[in-house]
Amino acid sequence: MQDCYKILGVPQNATASEIKRAYRKKAKELHPDLSSGAETSAQFQELVKAYEILSDAKQRSIFDVSYSAYYKRASSRNENFFDYRTWLLNRDDEESKCKLVFFDLMHNREDDAVSLFKKLNSQNFNFSLSRWFVREDFMDFGFILCEELVIRQEYYDAAILLEQIIRMEYSYGYFGLFFPEVIKFARYIYRKHIFDTLSDELAIDVFERALELDLGKSDDAFFLSKIAHCYLRLGDEQTAKICLHEALKLDNNITLTSQLRKLI
Repeated sequence: MQDCYKILGVPQNATASEIKRAYRKKAKELHPDLSSGAETSAQFQELVKAYEILSDAKQRSIFDVSYSAYYKRASSRNENFFDYRTWLLNRDDEESKCKLVFFDLMHNREDDAVSLFKKLNSQNFNFSLSRWFVREDFMDFGFILCEELVIRQEYYDAAILLEQIIRMEYSYGYFGLFFPEVIKFARYIYRKHIFDTLSDELAIDVFERALELDLGKSDDAFFLSKIAHCYLRLGDEQTAKICLHEALKLDNNITLTSQLRKLI
């Protein structure tokens, strides 16, 4: 019997979300459409089987009983090792701080990762995690960080980070199998957690950035209608009318608030 946790590269106490993320990352490396060779194909089948077991509560419970003795022995080991996190903590350069964000993110310190990311983001207007990582790591870990930000209702930071991920995908075409999931997540944030959640000024900033991502006419019409509403509440009726007019050109059937309908 093979060790499903080892195959996925997660600890025995990994959450369902962590298991899903680990599977998503390894599947990109081993998927037959992206790799070749009998060995890689076999590894992918092992990965799928391990994920099927650990993603099902009953199957995982049965598996855990079989491997409990093994993990007790593994967890009781006390070997000397280099404390990478302490080393990063003691450094003041931006690169080390950014690497600490992702290190904490992947070592059950999500709160610390989010807190440090927000601190770095607030200290430097031009701050970007992407400059310190190869694109694969940034896109994988960046997406996970976006999920953690949304869980904590940090929607502005999540939207800006997700925008960077989408732009990088357009440039390199890396995500492939999982990019539809990224776009779905982006639409969820834009449509559910920006308008009436952020200030009108920040909401306008997010929606204007979203317009540059070419998500489609329906999405762009939605963004423009929300921008129009924000400008209307800010007292700029003329700009609101311009944005509303552009929204209706893209989608004449778009749902409008009563306030916006008065501008038509």
